[in-house]
Amino acid sequence: MKFSLPDLLLEPVVRAGLLEDLGRAGDLTTDSIVSPEAQASAVLRSREHGVVAGLDLVRLSFHLTDRAIDVVFEAQDGDEVSPGQVVARIKGPARGVLTGERVGLNLLSHLSGIASATSAIAKTISGTRAKLCCTRKTLPGLRALQKYAVRVGGGSNHRFGLDDAVLIKDNHIVIAGGIGAAIGHVRETVGHLVKVEIEVDTLLQLEEVLQVGGVDAVLLDNMKPEVLREAVRMIGGRILAEASGGITPETAPEIAATGVDMISVGWLTHSVRALDFGLDFSV
Repeated sequence: MKFSLPDLLLEPVVRAGLLEDLGRAGDLTTDSIVSPEAQASAVLRSREHGVVAGLDLVRLSFHLTDRAIDVVFEAQDGDEVSPGQVVARIKGPARGVLTGERVGLNLLSHLSGIASATSAIAKTISGTRAKLCCTRKTLPGLRALQKYAVRVGGGSNHRFGLDDAVLIKDNHIVIAGGIGAAIGHVRETVGHLVKVEIEVDTLLQLEEVLQVGGVDAVLLDNMKPEVLREAVRMIGGRILAEASGGITPETAPEIAATGVDMISVGWLTHSVRALDFGLDFSV
C-alpha cells in the first residue's frame, strides 16, 4: 500500500519549522563557511530498525530551502528499514542541503518513531479482532501528521478533533447529571450521521449505558482483562467496545484477547521515541 498526504497539508508544517530555525538572520554557520556555488551530495540512512513515515516532509524541507536540490527516494513510507539502509539520496547546492537538513530529519524521525511503535504493537495483536487506535493526545499543529504515521504503522485513527464525533467522558457525565442525561442531551443536539461513544469505568456504568442505549461505542477505561472480558460478554456485539488506559506492548495481546474491537494508546503520539536517521555528506 502506498501512503502519502497532499503537499498542501504538509507544506505549512515544514515552512513553519524552517522559519523557526532560520529566525531573523538565516543560517549564520553555513552562510559563513559555504560558498553559494558549492555543491554537495548526501545519503539519508536509517540508523536502526523501524518503519519509515514522513519522507515527503524531507523532500519539502529541502525544496522550500532551495528548489535546485534533487531528492531521490530509495524507500517509501510504510517500508521496514534496517540500520545503515539508504532511504534517500540528496544532491544540490550545499548551502540549501545543510540548512534544510534538520527540520526534515526531525519530522521524519518523529513520524517514523510513531509508525514503528504502532507497527510493533499491531503485530502483537494480529489474529484478534482488535484494531490499534491513536487518540487526541497529539502535539499541537502535528495532529494530521501524527495520525498519518499511525496509519502507516498499521494502526487506525480515532477522532481527529472535537468536531467529527462525540465522546462523552466522565466529566461530561458529572456535569450533565448522569449517563442518561448526557446521552439524551447529545442525541437532541447532534446530527444522525455523528457517531457517539461514552466512557465507563465500571460494569455497573456499562449496564446503565446498555439500558439507556443511543450510543455506537463504549470506552472501557482502565479495566483489567477479566473485567474487559465480562464487559465484552455484556455488550454482546450490540455496540463497539474500546479498551483504553495504560496499555503497553506487553499488555496489548492479553487485552486484545478479551474480544474488544479497539485498543487506544495515547503515548503513540504524545511521547513516542523518535527513530534515528542520519544524513552523511560527500562534496
